Amino acid sequence: MAISNYERIRKALELFNKGILPFIYREMIKEYGDTWVEVIQSNQSNYKFAKSVNTKQNINWDTQAIINVIWDYWNNIFNKTLGQYERSLIADLKVVRNKWAHQESLTTDDAYRALDTIERLLKSVSAKSEASEIEKEKQEVLRVKFNEKQNQVIKQVVDKPAEGKPKEGLKPWREIIIPHDDVIKGEYQRAEFAADLAQVFRGEGSDEYKDPHQFFNRTFFTQGLSDLLLCALRRLNCDKKGEPVIELHTNFGGGKTHSMLALYHMFSGKDFRNIAGIEEILSRAAGLKVKAVKRAVLVGTALSPAQSETKPDGTVIHTLWGELAWQLLGKEGYQLIADSDKSGASPGSNLLIDLFKKATPCIILIDEWVAYIRQLSDNTKIILPAGTFDSNMTF
Repeated sequence: MAISNYERIRKALELFNKGILPFIYREMIKEYGDTWVEVIQSNQSNYKFAKSVNTKQNINWDTQAIINVIWDYWNNIFNKTLGQYERSLIADLKVVRNKWAHQESLTTDDAYRALDTIERLLKSVSAKSEASEIEKEKQEVLRVKFNEKQNQVIKQVVDKPAEGKPKEGLKPWREIIIPHDDVIKGEYQRAEFAADLAQVFRGEGSDEYKDPHQFFNRTFFTQGLSDLLLCALRRLNCDKKGEPVIELHTNFGGGKTHSMLALYHMFSGKDFRNIAGIEEILSRAAGLKVKAVKRAVLVGTALSPAQSETKPDGTVIHTLWGELAWQLLGKEGYQLIADSDKSGASPGSNLLIDLFKKATPCIILIDEWVAYIRQLSDNTKIILPAGTFDSNMTF
């Protein structure tokens, strides 16, 4: 049975409430300690809480109360963890919630924007489970949107009489260009065309991104991308012309994640000699070889600073440096910095040098780092498994 846009947004708001509340509790406790409930209750008339207040971890919140608390306590509390971008998302969500509460007309575009806003907010506080549910709903909305557009095009073709006269000798485009099967069947999903480094590292996602040959066959090698790959190739072959650290600066959608995926795949050990863009890079590399190296991938939006992670070999990881060491050398690498990982203190340059010497040659790809560290506390009394803000900045 088809679900209405109103119902989609209702479900999304419920997931938002569920995912954001642990974050709010944590931040309020940091600032006000055990008195935070009293602080909220003193302004309760402004937030329209449900009548009962049970325990300090079980206030009956509604979406309006949550939004208002974040908005009103932004300068005192939440701007220490979230940025101006998240504040603009909260403002957007306030508009959506009001339209939904007053039962105003909600289009498919409204539903998609609401879901996208909520997903971004949930990811910013590492509510991965709820964000994943929202992502599934977004994909369904895209399918609905595609069907709506398709029906509109069909209706226009049926209702509108043919105009003009085709130029003699030209073939219809349908005989020259064949769309992908998912487009023909109406199953096109825009989400599959969004590059996700963490997803590829896990061996998930569409083949266009996770399969090295398909990725490079569909990649246009710009001058910037070619220079980046050549620089990495030189460095990994001990050529002094290769930079040890490369910082990528692009606008949103500028290809930063795509560039890191290219680095990840190029040094996977596959044979790319028949791919045109790679051949050109190799011709500029003066005999340097593309070889498999150890690769570590740290994506801030895929890691939670509030939760430890148990690896398949039983190793329990707490910090970014613990994750880095384990990815490079498994248990052996982790043992080098185990004490630093358990304490949440930065391991220091000496231990990292030892790690890199044992793991060489290696490549380390870091994405969405800011999204990770802005969730950390600068309060020394509250230390998450990932360590403090300062220890991560030192690292």
